[in-house]
Amino acid sequence: MTDTQQPFLAGVIEGFYGPPWSPAERLELFDWMAAWGLNTYAYAPKDDLKHRALWREPYADAEARALADLIGAAGQRHLQFIYALSPGLDIRYSDPTERDLLRQRFDQLLALGCRNFALLFDDIPDALSTADREQFGSFAAAQCHVANSLFDWTRQRCPEARFLFCPTAYCGRMAAAQLGGPNYLATLGAQLAPEVDVFWTGPEIISRDIPVAHVRQLQEVLRRKPVIWDNLHANDYDSRRFFCGPYAGRPVELRAEVAGLLANPNTEFPLNFVPLRTLAQFVRHPAAAAWRPRQAYLDAMAEWLPHFATLGEALALEDLVFLGDCYYLPHQEGDRAEAFYQSTRALLEQDPAGWGGAAAAWRREAARLLRVSGQLTGLRRRPLFHALSRRVWELREEIALLDYYVEFKSRPGHAATPCRSDFHQPGTFRGGMVARLQKLLTLDPDGTWSPGSSPATGAGV
Repeated sequence: MTDTQQPFLAGVIEGFYGPPWSPAERLELFDWMAAWGLNTYAYAPKDDLKHRALWREPYADAEARALADLIGAAGQRHLQFIYALSPGLDIRYSDPTERDLLRQRFDQLLALGCRNFALLFDDIPDALSTADREQFGSFAAAQCHVANSLFDWTRQRCPEARFLFCPTAYCGRMAAAQLGGPNYLATLGAQLAPEVDVFWTGPEIISRDIPVAHVRQLQEVLRRKPVIWDNLHANDYDSRRFFCGPYAGRPVELRAEVAGLLANPNTEFPLNFVPLRTLAQFVRHPAAAAWRPRQAYLDAMAEWLPHFATLGEALALEDLVFLGDCYYLPHQEGDRAEAFYQSTRALLEQDPAGWGGAAAAWRREAARLLRVSGQLTGLRRRPLFHALSRRVWELREEIALLDYYVEFKSRPGHAATPCRSDFHQPGTFRGGMVARLQKLLTLDPDGTWSPGSSPATGAGV
């Protein structure tokens, strides 16, 4: 295994699907990173057309000036700026004209002050044209040829350039399924220039845990330490959710086994304070001490609280923590949210006639979430409110319905009476095509899918 002895990369990759961050948001991000000890930003927004779909087209003058300003701002804060290009949707690997176009794009970025680059082949068809297969024989060999050619060309012009590569099979599950063809990763390990870093997301695209043993096995195949492209807090696959929990599921020992940790977080920039703050804490955490994600989360929430200044009553930290626990991590809720869910479930499984004081206790907890949801409408930071509003409003509507149901069933003589809500009607609540389709298949706890049930007609409820 080659050890390139290059600096450890710790920071952020803007690599999600969805609206790219604004220049102002990126500057705020750079300020966070500089203050917290992170050192790397990678520019790779999937929906910048010239990053991916129109990769052959050079940036226009105004676009180039904006990138130059961004590169300069990163440099002023002593951050490494990595420019990534993603040509894999339609590149003709055997066509020398295509390699010329790649060089032209990197040459344009070199002229703008960029010194670090990445070539991405993620989320693309893993099929070769006849001409490409005749020349290279395999998908991995074709990609290595293009990447090595571009790496050599870049290093000739900028000897200190850091160069990264994202494989088509970029997680353990994809590799096991032989995405990219047989021996795809082994071919990369053997043929890709040893100085080129390789991205990896862990056992899964969104990995709950990244064990040290998993990464050590990968090192043997890739012949180098990977750079973790961490999708733990990414939400571009589910616009109904966001994740503001801590950096978790990664032992401190992992740092010694990888060449870097780059977080690809929520698409909505204002929601990333706690994820990135706790990543920074993780990177600097003493190697001999156990990482405590929950405590890091609580500390970061206290730092985030001033962002929630409102026009009215101040938001309490414990209420912000409760709300954040409802949007914690993809594979788990925060402690308060999980306890609230379990108490709700337990209450509804009982006969309302026997609820007694349990219903009143539950309603007090529900009232906290309803109150904080209402307080958010008065946030002075409107971009933060706009990032939160539709998601938190959905939570509020569900809790309001539950609260109404519990209150209704608690009335004398109503335990067996059917409950209807004037504000939650068929079609307008939990309605629409997506909601109807979601009822047709049921995801079982073991990860398998089975037929569900749904009304044959109507808008759904």
